Amino acid sequence: MVMKLWQKDTPLDARIEDFTVGDDPIYDLELAEYDVFVNLAHAQMLAQTGLLTHQEYASLKEGLISIHRSLLYGTFKIEPGIEDVHSQIEKLLTEQTGDAGKKIHTARSRNDQVLTDLKLYFREQLANTGDQIKALFEQSIGQAERYQDVFMPGYTHLQVAMPSSFGQWFGSYAENLIDDLQLVQQVFRIINQNPLGSAAGYGSSFPIDRELTTRLLGFDRLDINSIHAQIQRGKSELLCGMALASLAHTLNKWAYDICLYNGQNFGFFTLPVSMTTGSSIMPHKKNPDVFELIRAKTNKLVTIPQQVLQLIQNLPAGYHRDFQLLKEIIFPAFQTMNKILDLMIFAVGSIEVKEGLDEDERYLLAYSVDAVNQLVTQGVSFRDAYHQVGQQVRSGQFRKPANLKTTHLGSIHRPAFGKIQEKMKQVAEEVDMHKPREILQQLLD
Repeated sequence: MVMKLWQKDTPLDARIEDFTVGDDPIYDLELAEYDVFVNLAHAQMLAQTGLLTHQEYASLKEGLISIHRSLLYGTFKIEPGIEDVHSQIEKLLTEQTGDAGKKIHTARSRNDQVLTDLKLYFREQLANTGDQIKALFEQSIGQAERYQDVFMPGYTHLQVAMPSSFGQWFGSYAENLIDDLQLVQQVFRIINQNPLGSAAGYGSSFPIDRELTTRLLGFDRLDINSIHAQIQRGKSELLCGMALASLAHTLNKWAYDICLYNGQNFGFFTLPVSMTTGSSIMPHKKNPDVFELIRAKTNKLVTIPQQVLQLIQNLPAGYHRDFQLLKEIIFPAFQTMNKILDLMIFAVGSIEVKEGLDEDERYLLAYSVDAVNQLVTQGVSFRDAYHQVGQQVRSGQFRKPANLKTTHLGSIHRPAFGKIQEKMKQVAEEVDMHKPREILQQLLD
């Protein structure tokens, strides 16, 4: 029997072990590389503060680099009976380095170790999500420019409302993505604080240097108060969930629009055959299944914050085993979002729109507001103009006004896509979400 890091001489009932470990080893493999980095930084700090000899540090670093190499080659695994990835790495280090491996856990708890691993994982996931958002933005703004002058009826209450354009529609989602990127970046900034050294939540009596590990691990700053650092467990997942939920909301609405406007009763979009599925009974069908599934999956993603809250609410400060289940919520959420964004990047650029809709009588009344506005510019009061056009509509005498041109920023004739692109550029440059990864790689040198 393999002894747990915390175990004394009393054996653990197999049923209890199976229940408490659960599916954690599956998700722990996602953290393995980050645990190597955390161990490298922690070992270097222990050496510089005199808690390890330089020979012990050199031995540990060599062992950790070897473990990192096994991760790259896909040969690393958590052995049967080993509780988690942290125990597995410590076991390997002890086998490779002897007593030095037994010292790696000096001045820390698994609480701050796991929390630091998670923050490194969240940082990288958020950075990847940010990259995908920017790629999807480029696809959408490209389509917006391509279809800038192609009429599309605008809707409120699913009723024809006012003139719009496919360019304005694509551009609206492009600008929505900027907001989503900002939220991802702000969550990244909050998470990018170092909890290592907070131990079980109450610090350590060892003379550790927490500012050193902050620099080595690429954190912007330190989680100063050790209890505060531990309170971040759960809150970090909540913040990530909120960022994913906001993005999911954007993608959900977008997917719904595509499903709706692709239908024969609208017929605004044409999707490539390679992007649609058919029916086992109706030979004419081209179903937008991919967007229906995106709609369904994003509906699930918007519930992530509530799922996290259901686990972390009504818990006092400090670590609780409840937190283990957070991985089962947030890890798959990032994976699902990555797949959705990959598909959206591919799909949005493949959409072709229908031209000539402005000649369709079904959309004539979209111009009623412009007719009112035209009368107002001729000196008629708005209320009288409103009633006059309303009478024309009811009597069937309404005609589309001529020479319509919107001039304000963001309107269909002045969509200002260049300004939207500049806005994205400014936001994207506010936070470098890839710099921490570059700093982590230096630990392997």
